[in-house]
Amino acid sequence: MTTTETGRQLRADARKNIAAILDAATECLARDPDVSVNEIAKAAGVGRVTLYGHFESRAALVSAVVDRAMADADERLTGVDLDGDPAAALVRLIDATWDITYRYGALVVAAERALAGEEMAAAHAEPRARAERLVERGRAEGRFRSDLPTSWLVTILHTVTHAAATAVHAGEMRAEQAPRAIAATMLGVTTPPGAPVPDAVGD
Repeated sequence: MTTTETGRQLRADARKNIAAILDAATECLARDPDVSVNEIAKAAGVGRVTLYGHFESRAALVSAVVDRAMADADERLTGVDLDGDPAAALVRLIDATWDITYRYGALVVAAERALAGEEMAAAHAEPRARAERLVERGRAEGRFRSDLPTSWLVTILHTVTHAAATAVHAGEMRAEQAPRAIAATMLGVTTPPGAPVPDAVGD
């Protein structure tokens, strides 16, 4: 085998190992936010040294898993219909967001424990922007309250969604209860004072 062929084989092996590690980490962290690097390496079929050769720390691995999960989430959320009544659109967005959040299970908890605040903020930049556009439209149409900043309303949405994920992981709430709980909370928060709060059921 030539030097060039050997280099290509090493790069192919590295890509295969990285993919296996990310797949294993995603699955393991979805079940247990405190899973060890040793357990992830074992699930990936690689050694601890190999894992650390690609990811310098557990936090770096969690960050890479979060980046991949957020890319998947962005692709899925792009297809959500946010036209029509803003309140109904918000419920659809919450339902779709929860489906993704639940799919990744305790990864949300692991990310909050392992990543710095600025890393979490960067990971959620596009989902926040999507929610901000919807909230701004709802405010312009008089469906959402305008006495609180858009950024604050979106922060509440983000916080409530993560709180629901934590509650489900802790056994305090069933997964199927979460999207309605999030939607009911957000519709109560976003509805203009004095206006009737819409039911938290999507159309």
